[in-house]
Amino acid sequence: MDLSLQEAGQLTDANRLAFWDRAAHRLEWATEWSTVHSFEPARPVTDGADGDLTVPTIEWFAGGRLNVAYNCVDRHVDAGFGDKVALHFEGEPGDRRTVTYIQLQAEVSRAANALLNLGIDQGDRVVIYLPVLVETIVITLACARIGAVHSLVFGGFSAEALRFRVEDTGAKLLVTTDGQYRRGTAVPVKANADKAVSGQNSIEHVLVVRRTGDDVQWTDGRDVWWHEAVGAASPHHVPEAFDAETPLFIMYTSGTTGKPKGLVHTSGGYLTQASWSFEYLFSHPEPARRERDVHWCTADLAWVTAHTYEIYGPLSNGATQVIFEGTPNTPHPGRHFEIIERYRVTSYYTAPTLIRSLMGWFPDGVPAGYDISSIRLLGTVGEATNPEAWRWFREHLGSGTAPVVDTWWQSETGATILSPRPTDTSFKPGCASRALPGVSTRIVDDAGEPVPSGEQGLIVVDRTGPAMARTVWGDPQRYLDSYWRKFAAQGWFLAGDGARHDEDGDTWILGRVDDVLNVSGHRLSTIEVESALVAHPWVVEAGVCPVADPRTGHAIAAFVVLSGPSGPGDLPQDEVTRVLRDHVATVIGPIARPAAVVVVEDVPKTRSGKIMRRLLTQLFEDKTLGDTTSLQNEACVPGIAAALAARTPPAPALR
Repeated sequence: MDLSLQEAGQLTDANRLAFWDRAAHRLEWATEWSTVHSFEPARPVTDGADGDLTVPTIEWFAGGRLNVAYNCVDRHVDAGFGDKVALHFEGEPGDRRTVTYIQLQAEVSRAANALLNLGIDQGDRVVIYLPVLVETIVITLACARIGAVHSLVFGGFSAEALRFRVEDTGAKLLVTTDGQYRRGTAVPVKANADKAVSGQNSIEHVLVVRRTGDDVQWTDGRDVWWHEAVGAASPHHVPEAFDAETPLFIMYTSGTTGKPKGLVHTSGGYLTQASWSFEYLFSHPEPARRERDVHWCTADLAWVTAHTYEIYGPLSNGATQVIFEGTPNTPHPGRHFEIIERYRVTSYYTAPTLIRSLMGWFPDGVPAGYDISSIRLLGTVGEATNPEAWRWFREHLGSGTAPVVDTWWQSETGATILSPRPTDTSFKPGCASRALPGVSTRIVDDAGEPVPSGEQGLIVVDRTGPAMARTVWGDPQRYLDSYWRKFAAQGWFLAGDGARHDEDGDTWILGRVDDVLNVSGHRLSTIEVESALVAHPWVVEAGVCPVADPRTGHAIAAFVVLSGPSGPGDLPQDEVTRVLRDHVATVIGPIARPAAVVVVEDVPKTRSGKIMRRLLTQLFEDKTLGDTTSLQNEACVPGIAAALAARTPPAPALR
């Protein structure tokens, strides 16, 4: 596709499909497809009850067959790049390991043979409950190699969160570890795994990686050591090609209500968009210079960002990348700078919440002594980046000149939808900019009509890419109701985020629609208020939520994490509240002045770095808490509750 057509707003179905046809040809297929794409939108059921709709069906590259793992590993070895580094692993305690593509091929083949020996076959589900380890990537690729469906679960999740995913997927195998290193401590993990599989489920084996060396309970016949099962397996395995629509993985999202949704992503379409978008966003624009690229996506491997831009995207492009087991401030806040310097990282892709943490730890920038001059490109993902944090990020990690790909996408879309171009020379801090080639978006009102420039509306994806999730595992009705029902007549995907266009036509993401603040008829974005707070030198992190108010409809409650060096010192809470309320009123206007400011040690965040604002509302209003299983920092919840209880007057009273 001529990219200038899309830049001019002329993306048609014909050039869109031609674009993705060419993108798919970047991969190696055993059998080429007969049809690039077919889409059957939700339609009224003619013989059903009033309002009934069919579930939309999406298919890409019909008739095509490929092996995802072969495209990520073997084809690079076959092309003569077996000695190229695939992974630089750094463990939290400081242990390191470098894995070349030919070594990765042998490890993935061993793991694939071990899976087959354990009775895992095409279509079987495997739940992977591991931290960021080489073994995590190996077993993920091994599943793809034999056609098994993987579902990665963050290693810090509770036994109950893991149990739900084991039971919902009907998994036959759970892969876990004896323990993991977290904030300088060896944390036991196997006991959680044992508890999660103790009920009614389909688990036949638990495959255990020895990481910390801790003693673990053992169930003979069910539990198997990784080093015995995988280590003894043959390093030779011939991959089989599977249909393009073969399920590849199930990715669970938290959602605002109800149980987590298991989004199903398939093989050919997902890999096509993941692979192309990685090259477009992160590879050096000059192919001859890509040999020096070292990519680092800081996400936990269980997050969709890691699937696309830490596993399948980089490896399908034969890239070299860093994976890091630990937390960014262990054993000290400069750990990420050390890693960037050690491996000469060129592209650094992280979440706004980490940027704000780095800004709080190092308000004056990267300390002297760290050489991070290798960074060529920066990226953000998770939520819109506060402009103040964006500026700090680019100035201090990008020398004020590095491009910043401020990406917007979701677990549902599978790959980036909106982003500034990596070759842009000017940027708008915190702006997601424009749709990437091959996809397009609109900002509309509830009736599907375009909203004027500057006004908030609903962002929809009106032309999706091949990485779009196909369904919700075991619940296609929820897939329809959550994403397609509202704009079924137009065939648009409802993202659930609010957004607005500026006068240049660029898109600004304003956060979840559920988080919109409606104060006396004025619609405000939570991100706008949070950005105003973070711009104050006292505040390093802020979470803003709507709370019920009988006079104004919504009142604004702000939860703030104060920074150390430039913090308010020993000022009383009342004075901190007054200063920050007045600051927001000055930056945005009196209507945005928070009714309450609560100082906390942390705000609740999902593994994707999104602030869980509806949980803040529930805590403030003293209501029953919803699902918290997707939190990366669930331990902060009691502290927030205690801070609210200590207020005078205590919540939920606002005045």
